[in-house]
Amino acid sequence: MPATGIALVTEPETSIQAEEPAPLIEDVTKLYDKIASRAFEIFEGNGGRAGHDLDNWLRAEAEFFHPLHIGVSESPEAFTVRADVPGFKEKDLEIDVEPRRVTISGKRETTKESNGKKMIYSETCSDQILRVVDLPAAVVVKKAKTTVKDGVLELSLPKTEPDKQGEAKPSAG
Repeated sequence: MPATGIALVTEPETSIQAEEPAPLIEDVTKLYDKIASRAFEIFEGNGGRAGHDLDNWLRAEAEFFHPLHIGVSESPEAFTVRADVPGFKEKDLEIDVEPRRVTISGKRETTKESNGKKMIYSETCSDQILRVVDLPAAVVVKKAKTTVKDGVLELSLPKTEPDKQGEAKPSAG
């Protein structure tokens, strides 16, 4: 685990798991089912009008996920991924790095206080984030580094080194 406390999940480049699905896959499947169920509730609440499937899905998705603003930059040696994660602590985040993909997920726990007053209006953001970023070139998974500062997650992902013919080959490490 990196010094920041973020759970950085790295898999060897040839890793194949045939036994049980990874916890992240299970979580994504559960969230997909929740979003689908909520989208159907929205569909029914609108009188079952056809033709608004995407709008219903996006509205349901927005209720479950906090928007994750992200930027990916590239240098000859590495990719840098920066994501705004305001309100998320390092312990709330899980980063899964694969040779050509990064998955950023997180869930924060919040408590709601009641002071005996009647709530008239309340607007909140979702307490979960999920973003998958496909990379245009392979990276050295074991050398990935993460930092979180002032609500910004930064990932440094060294590229595999090109050989003399211009084909990528894994670097040592």
